[in-house]
Amino acid sequence: MARPRRTEDLVAPLLDAVAPRAKSLIITVYGDAVLPHGGSAWLGSLIDLMAHFGMSERIVRTSVFRLCKDDWLDNTQIGRRSFYRVTDSGKERFAVAERRIYAPLASVWDRGWDILMLPPNALDAEARDTLKRELLWEGFGAASPTVYAHPNCDEGAMHRLLARLGVADKVVHMKASLDRAGGFGALRDLVRACWDVDQLEHDYTAFLDRFRPLWAALDGVDNPDPRLCFVLRTLMIHDFRRILLRDPMLPQDLLPSDWPGQESRMLTRNLYRRLTGPSEAHLMAALTTANGPLPEAQPEFFARFGGLSPTDAESLATA
Repeated sequence: MARPRRTEDLVAPLLDAVAPRAKSLIITVYGDAVLPHGGSAWLGSLIDLMAHFGMSERIVRTSVFRLCKDDWLDNTQIGRRSFYRVTDSGKERFAVAERRIYAPLASVWDRGWDILMLPPNALDAEARDTLKRELLWEGFGAASPTVYAHPNCDEGAMHRLLARLGVADKVVHMKASLDRAGGFGALRDLVRACWDVDQLEHDYTAFLDRFRPLWAALDGVDNPDPRLCFVLRTLMIHDFRRILLRDPMLPQDLLPSDWPGQESRMLTRNLYRRLTGPSEAHLMAALTTANGPLPEAQPEFFARFGGLSPTDAESLATA
């Protein structure tokens, strides 16, 4: 039986496999690590942090500039130093993603559906395309060009989306429930027509293949290197969120019995709990704010994935 690889030997292969782009990776770092600590960091310390992923100073500066143009970050200049903080708009977008990425494992489906219907000619072609793109991002499936469905909808996020797009008075929202007498056969066929379940299944399987060796490598390691833990945690969350945010989180009743999505979420939760303590220690030492060292993580951070373990909480409190 092959021996588990060392954690340091996994970084380069994971970087190659995940292949993160600088702008997207900075969004991951801010959402996963910086925002729970107040959402602001000195550009110089961010540049040093991103160097762990092979990102040059030039590409970090360019990416941060673009994130400011996209209203994710804004800049505060103090002397010769630039500090970048998450904007209010960025916080709203991060909050929507966070509710999905760090959700607890258990979920219960009441067999209910949220149906959105768009009357003919209610929107022009550009507005319809924008609405479709945003609804698919929220996990809705397109049953037809004017009908969208979701079995596990975040109603608050959905209503905020419709309001933001200025179409709340043009879209009809209805509630429906599944007729249990018909079983799930036809519904599963409809699900595959509305959502790309096969691609999600492939992506989750690839994620498990990439990160299961990390769990084996960490087994029995008492004091993993904090810098490595931060890099590995970030790559894992970055890879996971790219899949998860395309996942409508369909109920288990509508998915194959061996669906790898639940296993991927379980592996991510377990690895996150294992990596959090040392990676937070590195983060606290590495990042600087306009007011000095990074503040402690907010209480909401400890509720991720249904709650970080007491061991991790103790590590964070003493970091």
